[in-house]
Amino acid sequence: MTVSAEISLYPLRAEYGEGVRAFVDGLMERVDLQVDVGSMSTIIAGEYEAVMAAIQEECLPVFRAGAAVVVVKISNACPR
Repeated sequence: MTVSAEISLYPLRAEYGEGVRAFVDGLMERVDLQVDVGSMSTIIAGEYEAVMAAIQEECLPVFRAGAAVVVVKISNACPR
């Protein structure tokens, strides 16, 4: 099943730019996803398992680096 997910990342620290860039770069390196980077959110699309794995794997380093909020909306009605 194909799904899309809109992800917004909000690191809760003064130096946030590098963490956001690393998060987005990690998503863009995945050949099994379509990635559309916007100014406020990033949309990824692909097979359900690949999208969920990407979210799980890319969020872990963000949370290990410090406090952060990640907002995710997932839909199977609006695949890219």
